[in-house]
Amino acid sequence: MMSIRIDNGLVVGNTYDKYGTNNPIAKKLMRGFLQSVQSLATNTDARTIHEVGCGEGKLSKFLSDLGFTVRGTDVSGDVLGDAIASYPDIAFEQKSIYDLSPTEDTADMIVCCEVFEHLDNPQLALESIANIAKNHLLVSVPREPIWRILNVMRGKYIRNRGNTPGHLNHWSTNSFVRFLEQRFNVIRILKPLPWTMVLCSQKETAR
Repeated sequence: MMSIRIDNGLVVGNTYDKYGTNNPIAKKLMRGFLQSVQSLATNTDARTIHEVGCGEGKLSKFLSDLGFTVRGTDVSGDVLGDAIASYPDIAFEQKSIYDLSPTEDTADMIVCCEVFEHLDNPQLALESIANIAKNHLLVSVPREPIWRILNVMRGKYIRNRGNTPGHLNHWSTNSFVRFLEQRFNVIRILKPLPWTMVLCSQKETAR
């Protein structure tokens, strides 16, 4: 469990440790999430991955164990400290999604899971990612309104109508796909409850 704070226009930290939970329902949901990540990532020709918004590095580790060469960036130095301590064989660097460099931060695939809902300027972030993705983008966001409905059903964040603290943006599957199609070709859409997960390919005009 981590606190929420604003850092350079991004909300960082988690309200719930979804990877480390012992709740059987949450564990089942996370298995579906990770199975979807694996299904999408391994059905590409990508060899290198840059996870943008890597947090504590647990998804980076999962991808590394699948055989990818992985590096991770995150805006929060505190969170990255946990990643570096836990996974010293993976390269982590503190960097905002808005400051990604087309010469330094490229990879075959950009992975950006559970990030866009926290951003104060998702459009600028999408442009930034389009500038560093050589071939593919794998991205996920909470699927609305299901995400908030499930929060209300478990008695969480009632005053905010089920909105998780720090979630600034809300997309249905269709609206998120339309958002991504501004800069990417959408290849495949998965909906592991309660997320939308999308695999995209780079548009020639975005390179």
